[in-house]
Amino acid sequence: MQLFATASYEYLRDELAGITGGEIGVIERKTFDDVEFYHRIASDVCDRNVVLVGGTISETETLELFDLASGLVHEGARSLTIVAPYYGYATMDRAVRPGEIVKAKTRAQLLSSIPRACAGNRLLLLDLHAEGIQYYFENGLRAVHVYGKPTVTAAIKQLGGERFVLASTDAGRAKWVESLANEIGVPASFVFKKRLADGHPVVTAMNADVEGRQVVIYDDMIRSGRSLLIAAEAYHRAGASGVACVTTHGLFSGDALAEIRRSGVISHVIATNSHPRASKLAQANSVFLTVRSIAGEFAAPLRHVDGGER
Repeated sequence: MQLFATASYEYLRDELAGITGGEIGVIERKTFDDVEFYHRIASDVCDRNVVLVGGTISETETLELFDLASGLVHEGARSLTIVAPYYGYATMDRAVRPGEIVKAKTRAQLLSSIPRACAGNRLLLLDLHAEGIQYYFENGLRAVHVYGKPTVTAAIKQLGGERFVLASTDAGRAKWVESLANEIGVPASFVFKKRLADGHPVVTAMNADVEGRQVVIYDDMIRSGRSLLIAAEAYHRAGASGVACVTTHGLFSGDALAEIRRSGVISHVIATNSHPRASKLAQANSVFLTVRSIAGEFAAPLRHVDGGER
């Protein structure tokens, strides 16, 4: 098995190579003066089982993922497995207003147009915001939803301590949070929100008693952090002894992490390394933000690659 990666995901490629014993493939890159990109696959991939690690974290990264995947197949890869720790536009999984473009679907159509390797193409996706996204892929690209539950559960237990409540930022994530809470054996709590005339969300109700208890909020994705802070403030008002947070995808756009820290309502955040920004921010905020690797969750399905189990 050979492992390649887009530029931003080489850290995860290296981890997966260490776990699986796979060989790291070489890609040559250049950026021209007109900001066009040059790629060359410098390893022989003919009749090899190839793994390509890369998330659709930006337009540039998405196109690099598409270009590299297409090139690997054209160079004769026997099979292609794409490991996508973060799938961008996952919140745009349906149209709410007329004319809205369902970008979770259009990105799926793009990746579905990657040429098919002789032994097939597979796409591993982590903790999707909407589970139906895995069924958007076509043309023989088999999408597999990989759950980060082992890593997430361990992080929740670390922050929760002896007596805690597992909570969500809103009722929309209730099913997933309730499943985690039942597995851990702790109560689950949800807040219900509505938007005021100015569009600002406010908490209208809470379904569990959190007084005197540590609250750990799980959210699959943190971008601006606004929903997280609104929920955390509500749990504090309800008497929680403290509030911490676990997320799979720590995007922390703009100054989101700094704003969360300055708010004083969140004691600590644990994120996975599904998005490269989380790891970069953790280097400068190690006291407040901890990053755990998700490589173990992907290693299990990758172990079947060399055995030909597709």
